[in-house]
Amino acid sequence: MKNRILIVDDSFYMRTMLKNMLTDAGYEVVGEAANGQQALEMATATRPDLITLDVILPDNTGLDVLKGIRQEQPEVKVVMCSAVGQEVIVNEALESGATAYIVKPFSEEKVLEIVGAALQDASSDQA
Repeated sequence: MKNRILIVDDSFYMRTMLKNMLTDAGYEVVGEAANGQQALEMATATRPDLITLDVILPDNTGLDVLKGIRQEQPEVKVVMCSAVGQEVIVNEALESGATAYIVKPFSEEKVLEIVGAALQDASSDQA
């Protein structure tokens, strides 16, 4: 079964880049959200295995969206992707339940490595 991924980023370019990387690697991208409200609605509607989540969104912070997702779906893996790499934000994201944090700009290898590791953890959690 393909792992299902939801991409959340306000940048169309970044969503497209992530979608291409992930679909080329054999993942199923179940949706793309450009803001926090869409992200929460799509997470509920699509029940993804993993969500890539930007920290800076037009209507919300990724950290607030992360907390909302955690309340609704504590089992979903969330990988934060952001140009904001300050330690305080990274730590807050991880303390709030993010599985991993990738700082932009990132390489395709790095994204696939982190997504693969996060999903590997998910399948061992269910074993």
